[in-house]
Amino acid sequence: QVQLVESGGGLVQAGGSLRLSCAASQGIYSINAMGWYRQTPGKQRELVARFTTGGSINFGDSVKGRFTISRDNAKRTVYLQMNSLKPEDTAVYYCAASHDNWFHYYWGQGTQVTVSS
Repeated sequence: QVQLVESGGGLVQAGGSLRLSCAASQGIYSINAMGWYRQTPGKQRELVARFTTGGSINFGDSVKGRFTISRDNAKRTVYLQMNSLKPEDTAVYYCAASHDNWFHYYWGQGTQVTVSS
């Protein structure tokens, strides 16, 4: 079973920055894609940014130009740099991983990001 451990959430003022990290343990299947999703109460979990197995990046429309995603394959770690944060970015951010290009998902426990106005 793959385990994902997130860190870096917290409280920040609007316009500020935060960096999230997620490290993956190797399970039965080899992870070949990692990324981030977020969720607010009463809403569906939505894509923030993720790598595909081909190495390309998908971004959610609301974060384009403000967030960047990077990875360290040797450490099986993915990072989310969040800049120009807005109150509407407040959510629980979940690390996600997949071994089959997002047909199946593994999830982290989530980390709270709160942006104050």
